[in-house]
Amino acid sequence: MDFLNNDDKKTPPEKKQGDQKGGAPKIPENKQFWVNLLTTLVIFFLLISAYSILAEQQRADTEIPVSQLALDVTAGIVSEIVVKGDQLEVLYESGDEKKSKKEAGTALTDTLANYGVSAETLSGVSIEIDNPGGLRFWLLNLAPFLLPLLLIGLFLWFLMRQAKGAGMQAFTFGQSKARMIDPNDTSKKITFKDVAGAKEAKEELAEIVDFLKNPKKFLDIGARIPKGIILMGSPGTGKTLLARAVAGEAKVPFFTISGSEFVEMFVGVGASRVRDLFKLAKKSAPAIIFIDEIDAVGRVRGTGVGGGNDEREQTLNQILVEMDGFEPTEKVIIMAATNRPDVLDPALLRPGRFDRRVTIDPPDRNDREAILQIHSRKKPLAEDVDLKVIAERTPGFSGADLQSLMNEGAILAARENRKKVSQYDLIRSIEKVMLGPERKSHVLNEKEKKITAYHEAGHALVASVLPHSDPVHKISIISRGRAAGYTLKLPFDDKKMQSKKEFLDDIAVSLGGYIAEKLVFGDLTTGPSNDIEVLTALARNMVTRYGMSDKVGPMALEGSGGQAMFGGGLSGKEYSEKVSAEIDAEVKKIVDGAYKKAEDVLTKHREVLDSIANKLIEVETLEREEFEQLLILNGIAPKKEEGAKA
Repeated sequence: MDFLNNDDKKTPPEKKQGDQKGGAPKIPENKQFWVNLLTTLVIFFLLISAYSILAEQQRADTEIPVSQLALDVTAGIVSEIVVKGDQLEVLYESGDEKKSKKEAGTALTDTLANYGVSAETLSGVSIEIDNPGGLRFWLLNLAPFLLPLLLIGLFLWFLMRQAKGAGMQAFTFGQSKARMIDPNDTSKKITFKDVAGAKEAKEELAEIVDFLKNPKKFLDIGARIPKGIILMGSPGTGKTLLARAVAGEAKVPFFTISGSEFVEMFVGVGASRVRDLFKLAKKSAPAIIFIDEIDAVGRVRGTGVGGGNDEREQTLNQILVEMDGFEPTEKVIIMAATNRPDVLDPALLRPGRFDRRVTIDPPDRNDREAILQIHSRKKPLAEDVDLKVIAERTPGFSGADLQSLMNEGAILAARENRKKVSQYDLIRSIEKVMLGPERKSHVLNEKEKKITAYHEAGHALVASVLPHSDPVHKISIISRGRAAGYTLKLPFDDKKMQSKKEFLDDIAVSLGGYIAEKLVFGDLTTGPSNDIEVLTALARNMVTRYGMSDKVGPMALEGSGGQAMFGGGLSGKEYSEKVSAEIDAEVKKIVDGAYKKAEDVLTKHREVLDSIANKLIEVETLEREEFEQLLILNGIAPKKEEGAKA
């Protein structure tokens, strides 16, 4: 069980910026465009002005008059002159480059002769005439005028494009945001071979695939394939994966969208998107529409929240209308997934709409092994890897949990610079997925370490002695996640049901750490707080949900999550104060009985408790084999699988 410190305090929510009291006034969108335009033009002209000043300064440093050029030619320090129209580029013997300008319409030799340069002196200078072509000439002359205009036009086009995009959003608001998976895209194709387990669900969905491939076979005999299939199951059990596998097997377009993507702050947008989605699907028929988390829009109507004009309800109404509007020969099937089927509107689940319900259960041991094999395809495994053992140690894991487990194992191997994933990596990944990463920096002092050791030893000892508790697989006082220590209990076989005796023993095991602290140290810490929350909730469920109280009897007084049955109003309960007092008394009776049972075990086996705690202080972690050896040495027979089955 977890040894937690629940003294964390919630930080107060920060004040939102830009609220009505302290935020800056918002500029209207039509004025914002002109503000952006003026700002851009001002910045542009400032840059041009700065460039002109720098260019003029540089030109002043490099340009010389013709008289200076004549003196330099006479002095014999000029090596070459390039004539480009009226512009002169002068190269000196020292390597310097200067610019000058001659008279328009006058030859360079005549100009220099007028300044007293003799023909003999000029013959020692290389003169090159570079006459640009027609197009080049015009480009060179017009470039100083065209470039600024082009830049201004570019800025204006960019601003107008932004304004047009913002305006066009109003016209695309009602369009569907569904993503289509092309059946010819092999990189995203998934088939039933990529989905392990869920045998019954795949058999149900195989009929849908057959209909999409061969609809005539069904229509000729008068059969009507279900228009809507709803996938129900816990998070991570593979609902979306199965829907994609159906599309992959049938080789039809697959339109996927989340239920929350229909709803916007503007009224009518959700209904418009529903219409657009069904229109796209009908054009691509045969096709599949998949709505993930349909409970976002498919909740029971008439709850009084939002009234009849609630956007969510309008979206749901449009979905119902579109599903009724299907023609019998129309090859469009809508699939949906939810992990909350209890909150869906009855009109959504009636025959003719979502009339086929496929329940996807968590995988059993064999299914978990098959799922692990799928997720290990591209991972090099060491010779010691036994996926059967990993499947046995992961009861209750969903397909998503198992995928995360294999990925964490590969990450651990790569972190330690190994080329293959070992069994040890996968064993460590189980605890990382269940409890979180090890907190090696969270070092307990000697007193806290001793308290934690006795706390976990109390859980483990009570679990080993009581006949209806699951066997202990590992005990650790190394911090992991939010727990300072933990005791890992796993059943030999997967359980679909739990009995009253098992619940009572589980409550006693949860109290083992609490009683051990009180028995050994004569004091209590905040460590057992999480244990107390769990056992109290379990005891209350036994009374109000499972009918396991002799006094209250078989009455379901609360639903899942502690919510009262039949609405319950604002008070949250439909029973009287007298019944409420009886519930509290029965919960206390169950907890007190479990307390007495756990206390008797720890008092009777006090030496075993000390032995386990001292060993934990020494090695910090006890695996199942080491723990069972300690039990045998102290005269306690460990639990075996044969006994559990019997």
